[in-house]
Amino acid sequence: MRNVPLAEVDRVDRAVLPIGTDYPPVHVLDWHHHRRAQFLYGATGVMVVETADGTWTVPTDRAVLIPPATPHRVRMLDVSTRSLYVEPAAVPWWPADCRVVDVTPLLRELLLAAVEFTPEYDLAGRDGAVAALLLHEIAALAPLPLHVPLPTSPDLATLCRAYLDTPDVQVTNTEWASRASMSERAFTRRFRQELNQSPAAWRLKARLLASAPLLRDHTVTEVAARLGYSSPAAFTAAFTASFGLAPSKLVQRG
Repeated sequence: MRNVPLAEVDRVDRAVLPIGTDYPPVHVLDWHHHRRAQFLYGATGVMVVETADGTWTVPTDRAVLIPPATPHRVRMLDVSTRSLYVEPAAVPWWPADCRVVDVTPLLRELLLAAVEFTPEYDLAGRDGAVAALLLHEIAALAPLPLHVPLPTSPDLATLCRAYLDTPDVQVTNTEWASRASMSERAFTRRFRQELNQSPAAWRLKARLLASAPLLRDHTVTEVAARLGYSSPAAFTAAFTASFGLAPSKLVQRG
């Protein structure tokens, strides 16, 4: 199925509903949720998925597992997706929080085949076998750490969401504490209690994740300078230490 709204087929008696969707170059799917679990794969572009608990960056040719009934928002940058909407009872192992995963060559080919299914595909034939194999392959995937958590307190969450929209290397704990009407010591202590990391460490990871969309159109050298690094090597080292892969790997395979 291609470019079909989920609502039109959600009640079809199939545990796995594959849908391929092409989006405009810059598109935001505002807050919504699905009854089913969702495996959201970006064949092109970069996606940024946000929930009340955090933000997940999904580079080209990766995917995010979204739990059923989880409100989320997705920012799409030149994205064509291949989604699987899965009955919760069919995947009791599905993670309780969003999770970014790599996509193996086999899984990628299965996804491409699956979006050609009709809504009531033959469960006893090839299509049913592909759908079953998709779930086996997804269950075996390891998560990628392309995620920053958000505080539970509304005031701290507002600060963090604003920073994710416009990361600024010049922002300090003093400035954030002032915005929160707290002393710097009290602010830092509260931030650590909620996220188990310092505000400075959180901002560093947020800036690094913000490089994913930038790297689509700019070189590593340009992005490093924009994020305040003294050299491309320093930026690459920081990114690799945080996420286990080089920034050049974010938007291209290989």
